[in-house]
Amino acid sequence: MANLASVLQQLEVERDRAAKQVERIDAAIAALNGASGKRTGTRGGMSAAARARIAAAQRARWAKVKRNGGSAAKVVKTPKRRVMSAAARRKIAAAQRARWARVRVAKKTT
Repeated sequence: MANLASVLQQLEVERDRAAKQVERIDAAIAALNGASGKRTGTRGGMSAAARARIAAAQRARWAKVKRNGGSAAKVVKTPKRRVMSAAARRKIAAAQRARWARVRVAKKTT
């Protein structure tokens, strides 16, 4: 049990050392930020009137969309993918085989 007590004591010392180091890091961050590091007061909010204006504008936008048949904006269609013909594929494959053949020959000569 004596060994366990000494291990516990060492862990407590290490925890205190880590806590002090975290405090120093927080102080450095606060100094670089030019603030105390802690938030004070409330976060910047929006008045009820502002929220009401925004909500009314959004309702008007949705009404306009629904009036126009449901499309909000012009839908951009992606161009149709071009398909390569079988002959073109064969041609490319033959050219690639020829390239690799040249590479193999060059490798043998060196």
